[in-house]
Amino acid sequence: MPSILAVDQGTTSTRAILFDDRLHPVAMAQQEFPQHFPRPGWVEHDPAELWATTVACARTAIARAGADPAAIAAIGITNQRETTLVWDRATGEPIHPAIVWQDRRTADLCDRLRAAGHEALVRARTGLLLDPYFSATKLAWLLEHIEGARARAERGELAFGTVDSFLIWRLTGGQVHATDATNAARTMLYDIRRGGWDADLCALFGVPMAMLPEVRDCADDFGTTVPELFGRGIPIRGVAGDQQAAAMGQACFAPGMVKATYGTGCFALLNTGATPVDSHNRLLTTLAWQLDGRRTYALEGAIFVAGAVVQWLRDGLKLIATAAETQALAEAADPAQRLYLVPAFTGLGAPYWDAGARGAIFGLTRNSGPAEFARAALESVGYQTRDLMEAMAADLGTAGGGGPEGAVLRVDGGMAASDWTMQFVADILGAPVDRPVLRETTALGAAWLAGMRAGVCPDAPGFAAAWALDRRFAPQMVADRREALYAGWKGAVRRTLSA
Repeated sequence: MPSILAVDQGTTSTRAILFDDRLHPVAMAQQEFPQHFPRPGWVEHDPAELWATTVACARTAIARAGADPAAIAAIGITNQRETTLVWDRATGEPIHPAIVWQDRRTADLCDRLRAAGHEALVRARTGLLLDPYFSATKLAWLLEHIEGARARAERGELAFGTVDSFLIWRLTGGQVHATDATNAARTMLYDIRRGGWDADLCALFGVPMAMLPEVRDCADDFGTTVPELFGRGIPIRGVAGDQQAAAMGQACFAPGMVKATYGTGCFALLNTGATPVDSHNRLLTTLAWQLDGRRTYALEGAIFVAGAVVQWLRDGLKLIATAAETQALAEAADPAQRLYLVPAFTGLGAPYWDAGARGAIFGLTRNSGPAEFARAALESVGYQTRDLMEAMAADLGTAGGGGPEGAVLRVDGGMAASDWTMQFVADILGAPVDRPVLRETTALGAAWLAGMRAGVCPDAPGFAAAWALDRRFAPQMVADRREALYAGWKGAVRRTLSA
């Protein structure tokens, strides 16, 4: 039977999953790779490690499944978004390490552009805010700081891409320089209403348009891998940014459906249908997906630190050896202590968008210990999720569509495995939280796109019908306690903001 290979290139690891024609996972491989922090606030990846882990994971997953590469109908790619690479078109060699979405080196440039009155144009065309998070200012920095880069770019010698584009280029032996609409929508150079690269924005950021990849549908022809990689050429037929892929993997195809993915950060997407909804609460208006040339839009809230706060407990404070230990610690925490951890390690995302904010802990006493730290860390994820849900409710109300209060939140990602954390999310939201049987929804979304394009998998309604619930977390906390806890969180955030 035909199978589909999904490559999920994330912020801290790369994984590959081989799915059968019913989109059941058959085999998986995963490799972590190091993060590089050359200066405070700077975050980089070695492009060679992104490429090497991608190939190694794909080969391992195929081998573990005992699969014949000739039976793999298609490859789907999903990726960390906004991370920026520039490479030589002739050699394929990057001119600099990849600048990761978390990187804040362009905060001053964003401030200058905002002070000059350019944010209204950026918001109107892209649905995004002027923030270092997005690709445009990272690309501008590379062209400004790498010797000879601008002249080479203007001569057409350099190519820009997010991670998907870089992998497609390498997988196809440099034959295809393309991206999909969801990744293009995160660059701050793409008009999400018109559906194309924007010349005014490219001029604003000093980006030669010859550097940009071709933009295609999420389910489309992205070329064929060179035979020597996997024993035969395999067509690449699906591409989407990780959060959009997760929304599709969660079958959030109807307007009003919302999902949250808890990985390194947390990203919530609310399907708003064929019409973009302008946010008045500092959320992002973005593309959910583009299929058959038709665009579906979403409101998105981005939390920069979710699972990364558990990594900090493990690697920074050495309080735990494994992430799984946090649940037992949280359960053992002193209920009389009330710690608030605001994990603004790389600034705060939606709805605050404060690049200058830094992490803080409030409520410490002499009795505060690892258990209380662990509880505060996990609770910070729930509080930030409520920040996003309240902003979404307000935006939908402004748009005349009603709010998502009480709507079911579908969750996935690594932290969704924590029953304690998901119960707290449900409690602080006062709304049900649904966890699916298959939690690798990001890879699943990419696999579905590729399989649908290859004629192996069903259309959206058929795929949605197969979505299966593992557990529903119903809210159990009384309203007065919920509101008191959340008020304490809002106070902690106010004291953390940089201005």
